[in-house]
Amino acid sequence: MAAEPIAVIVNPHSQGGGLGKKWFALSAQLRRHVAFDAHLTQRPGHATELARQALAAGAQTIVAVGGDGTINEVANGFFKDGAPQHPAASLAILPLGTGGDFRRSLGLGTEFDAACRVLAAGKTRALDVGLLRYALAGGGTASRIFVNVASFGVSGLVVSMVNNSGKKLGGRLTFMLASLRASMQYENQRVRLRFDEDETTAVDVTLNVCAIANGRYFGGGMMIAPAAELDDGRFDVVTLGDLSFGETLGLTTKIYAGTHLQHKKAASRRARVVEAEPVSPGQVLALDIDGEGDGQLPARFAVVAQALKVVVP
Repeated sequence: MAAEPIAVIVNPHSQGGGLGKKWFALSAQLRRHVAFDAHLTQRPGHATELARQALAAGAQTIVAVGGDGTINEVANGFFKDGAPQHPAASLAILPLGTGGDFRRSLGLGTEFDAACRVLAAGKTRALDVGLLRYALAGGGTASRIFVNVASFGVSGLVVSMVNNSGKKLGGRLTFMLASLRASMQYENQRVRLRFDEDETTAVDVTLNVCAIANGRYFGGGMMIAPAAELDDGRFDVVTLGDLSFGETLGLTTKIYAGTHLQHKKAASRRARVVEAEPVSPGQVLALDIDGEGDGQLPARFAVVAQALKVVVP
């Protein structure tokens, strides 16, 4: 499939469909920096298939062109059953999506030519990923890799609203409006959490949101886990408890600034493995996985340490 060592996977539906209209001009700009083969996605999940095919054909760098959801799909192409399949290959990012949370965690800016220069320089860093096993809404279970943040609670409703909105308003505004709408509707839920497979750590808590964070940002720029590091072998597990609507509004600007952990209903701890399930049967807590809605609790989140090489600034 891939004749060039760089395979570029493009989601033309990113930016509310705007990327597809820009790609011809952007591809010409990219070719001034590197030679590559381009592949456009046609459906959900297609980026994972394209990444696997390109890696099997010998590509050494797979470039995700789009937003956090596209990056997640491409990253999943490097793994099978949670195990890395091409440890010498690397993932690169040209960030042209709505949220842009993983690129923030990487310290990668939004200017396209600058991102092309980062790709051409080829500096890599081995990063952790999360392996998530979870329940499907229609029954059964599934698993997938996440590279940035997986969460549940009100964030599951937020990501559903964002992805159904058409994403026409730009990243931060789209997420801010969805967060406001979701907070008005959401009822906090009781959840049982267990850490590092140690039953003595099990707690039942009422949660507004729980973020299992490899990176620092989610929700279109919210610094949910200000101390998180992408390669330290641990998740930062951040919980916001039984918040009222007023408390949620009051915390919003603090979450963007990363100062929310001082709040009495906020907590953070570190763990390699997190297990979460609803306390009451029948409760539905939807997941947000790197900005995409896919599945619900019960779920198990486990670090796979330094399992993915990523091109970084």
